[in-house]
Amino acid sequence: MSTSATVSPAASTVVSSTAASAAARTAASGTASTAGPAGTIDLLVVGAGPAGCAAALRALQLRPRTRVVLLDAADFPRDKACGDGIAPHGLDVLRALGVPDAAAGFTPVDRMRLRAPGGAQVATPCPRANYVVPRKIFDARLVAAARARGAVLRRERVRSVAAGGGAGEPVVVNGHLRARVVIGADGANSATRRALGIGPNPPEALAIAVRGYADAPSADRPPEQLIEMTDEGWPAYAWSFPIGDGRANIGYGMLRSKLDELHGGGDGGGRAVLHGTLARMLADQPAYPGTLRAHHLPLSTWRPRQPDGPVLLAGDAASLINPLTGEGIYYALLSGSLAGQTAVTAAPGAAGAVYRHALERELGRHLRHTTLLAGLAGRHRTLMDAAVAAASHRTELFDTLLEIGLGRGTIPAASLARLAVRKLVAGWR
Repeated sequence: MSTSATVSPAASTVVSSTAASAAARTAASGTASTAGPAGTIDLLVVGAGPAGCAAALRALQLRPRTRVVLLDAADFPRDKACGDGIAPHGLDVLRALGVPDAAAGFTPVDRMRLRAPGGAQVATPCPRANYVVPRKIFDARLVAAARARGAVLRRERVRSVAAGGGAGEPVVVNGHLRARVVIGADGANSATRRALGIGPNPPEALAIAVRGYADAPSADRPPEQLIEMTDEGWPAYAWSFPIGDGRANIGYGMLRSKLDELHGGGDGGGRAVLHGTLARMLADQPAYPGTLRAHHLPLSTWRPRQPDGPVLLAGDAASLINPLTGEGIYYALLSGSLAGQTAVTAAPGAAGAVYRHALERELGRHLRHTTLLAGLAGRHRTLMDAAVAAASHRTELFDTLLEIGLGRGTIPAASLARLAVRKLVAGWR
């Protein structure tokens, strides 16, 4: 069976007209083209989620005449299992990309409540408001923005990616699409990553979560995002994020390795654990029938997994998910933007190395610190209890925790020294 599919005539008309408009604007400005040989796409992006759209937007922002094709297996709008939380850091990236209204029409949520597994809790205003935007809407808005800038959206499932054997040779996707540079933004089960010979994360660096929708808590209370941790299968937590329309995104997640320990293997047993724990922890917010969906989260480690060459990985495909919180949309937008920039400013053969250095510059220290914290907290639950208890009395500590969990914050030097000593002691046990 063919793996390709054509865009509907109406959609094709929109794509053609927006691309023509972009080309006309570019011709008037005299911007240089990055076009390769006839029939070769300048930039082919696999996956039209936040990472893929950010890549397309940045490439076209820098080089408006770039031929950019977005491939995705789904039609948009489409549902995507996720917590739907949009941190202000992600909106900053989108504003820089010329998309200021990705969360328009949704209520800002400026309070967060954290409950530690030992019972300590903190509820306080956030330095900057977060938003909860269902991915069905959020992703469709980003796709529309990318198409309006000139990207072509094509429905096609990617099954093969073959990098050229020599310098200057194009990357061949699905045997018939040729591109100077390919960005794999195709999620946790990335076909692009597999084509590069990079295997999946080990179970201890892979989380699994179930997401549903439910009634939001009483409107009499100020809206707040809730993260409630549990020592059952630690590290693990449930969440409830109000959307602003009377509904909330609810869910529960834990490490795959811990889930396997609890149910002994088999998808059916794991599903029962996830669904049952969510129902118990958020008993006052039963999920609407048919809304529970599971998804994998490949957690980040010390450094991004990015080889040399003309094929780049962004977002979940690069295992760029915060190991403390599961936040991934900010990483997806930032890494996608960096990948798109690299695709149109670096030679294809050097793109992988250039992009890897850019990721290290922007996220390296943050990733090392989150990996350190996640490892220590996973082995010593009392660390999280103590951190939450202290944050209830110290606003600056709460703000630091948010920056580390939702942005690219790092551990203050004095605290880092204490944690390093604790890690050494833990290693001797």
